[in-house]
Formats: sequence, C-alpha cells, structure tokens
Amino acid sequence: MLDIPQASEDAPLLDAYSRAVTAAVERVGPAVVHVAVRGERSAGAGSGVIVAPDGLVLTNAHVVAGAGTVQVTAAEGRPMAARVLGVDPDTDLALLRAESAAALPAARLGDSAALRVGQLAIAIGNPLGFSSTVTAGVVSALGRSLPGRGGRPIEDLVQTDAALNPGNSGGALVDSGGQVIGINTAIIAGAQGLCFAVAANTAQLVLGQLIRFGRVRRAALGLTGQREAVPRRFARPLGIEQAHGVLVAAVQPGGPADRAGIERGDLLLAIAGEPVTGVDALLRWLTGERVGRPAEALVLRRGDPRRLRVVPAERP
Repeated sequence: MLDIPQASEDAPLLDAYSRAVTAAVERVGPAVVHVAVRGERSAGAGSGVIVAPDGLVLTNAHVVAGAGTVQVTAAEGRPMAARVLGVDPDTDLALLRAESAAALPAARLGDSAALRVGQLAIAIGNPLGFSSTVTAGVVSALGRSLPGRGGRPIEDLVQTDAALNPGNSGGALVDSGGQVIGINTAIIAGAQGLCFAVAANTAQLVLGQLIRFGRVRRAALGLTGQREAVPRRFARPLGIEQAHGVLVAAVQPGGPADRAGIERGDLLLAIAGEPVTGVDALLRWLTGERVGRPAEALVLRRGDPRRLRVVPAERP
C-alpha cells in the first residue's frame, strides 16, 4: 500500500514560504509605482521604485527614453507628475522626482553583494498594465552581462526566474527580508525564466551620481567580464585569499586594458591594491576621479600572477 503524504504535512513549509513573500510585498509594494511616459511621437509605460520619501524614483532609462512628460501612479492609485533628474544608459537606470506634498512610502536598497544563487527573489511591478503584480522565483545567477541599447554591455545583472513581462521594467526585485536587491530591466524573448535586474549595489552607486551631477561620469578599462571563482589549485600556492575575481571576456582593441597587456581569459583580482571580487566592485572603483591616473592591475593568467600598469580613460 502506498504511503501518500497528507497535504497537511507540507503546510508548515508552504506557510513559511507564503509568509516570506507576503511580508516582503507588504513592505515594498507601496513603494512600487506605475510610470507613464508621453513623447512627441509615442507613449510608453513601465514601473518604478520610490527610494526616498521626498519622491526620488528609480526606473529604467529605456522606460523614460524620449520622454516629454512623465506621470507616476502610486500603488493606491494616486497619480503624480514627475520629472527626469538624470539617466544612465550604461546601466539602464534613470532617476525621477515625483511631485508630492506628503512623504511617500520608500523602499530600501539592499546589499546585492551578499546575494546567493538559489535564494528567494520576488518581482513587483506593472506588467502589461496590471498594477501591483507579484511573481516569485529564485536568484538564478549573479554577475551576468547583456548588450545594452547603446551597444555597451549592461554589467552586474542579477538573473532570476521570477516572471517578468513588458511593463515590469523599472520595478523592484526583492529578497525575503523586504529589501530591493535589483531593478528589473530585461527578459530574453522566447525564453522561459530568463529575467534580469540591475543589482542594487550598482543602483545605489548610480543613484548617488545622478543626484549629485545629473549624470554618471565614469572611468573605463575597455573590457567586459563576469564574476568567476578563483581556482583553488592556484589560490593556495599563491596565497590568494579572495574567493572571486572578474574573468575578462573581451578586450576593446586600443583601449586601456589592451594597452596595459590585459588579455581575454585573464582573471582580474585587484586594481590599485583593492580586491576586485566581482563586476560590481570593479564598477565602483571606476569612478570619474580615476580617469588618467595610472593604477596597478593584478591578473591571474593560466595560473601565473601578473602585475600590469593600466591607465583608465573616461567613458564617452
């Protein structure tokens, strides 16, 4: 005779999952808004996340591209005029200011460097005009990159299988603690469960620059890469303590990395003495003040550590 488990045996586990999702949604949901854009020849829509009570809203740059007027609508249905404070196409992020006399519910940006593959990920947004829609899945991968609309890759993306659809762009990807771990940005058309969000640490960096300058001034090395584990067979003999670096996937001909002698397949471990544990760490280092200042890059090439002099250039 088959021993068929009773549904009640799964109830505690399912209830714990439900509590985690509902608690996160209750915390962040009120801070997720619908973003409507009108331009001279077109109109569009997406989502956004209020990140400060005075009306600062993060969304995607492609959502507000060509915007003439912008309106955001809060979760409870209140419309507010908004203006674009700055855009950063390289990360597909934009910052808006919603006009409101009262303080608005704001979400908190979490630490995306602490994310682990397999942990719960909850997407909140307005797909296809259906406001305050929630989907849930897991973090599928970290440190992904995708081609951007301007040709440059968008780096340090969080991959998830929480379902996204048109209109989710600019919405929140949330962890079980109710912190925003990413700003939803892209899907792979025709695929199942391949969805991407700009990591929260990158969003925090861009947010600060847009508030201060209205744009993001960056240094560039002229390379693309992704987070990769340091092979233990090399780490132990060489005394390398960090667990991850950036695996160089491509080098721009004639760019700073190329001139420095960095090659495809190198594992970038440090620059100017600072550990490079992932693409997010490298992006944080490549600030505007690094332009034109020589720095020593430590790379691991087929198990051989090399120290190379690199001079970052300003990204156009």
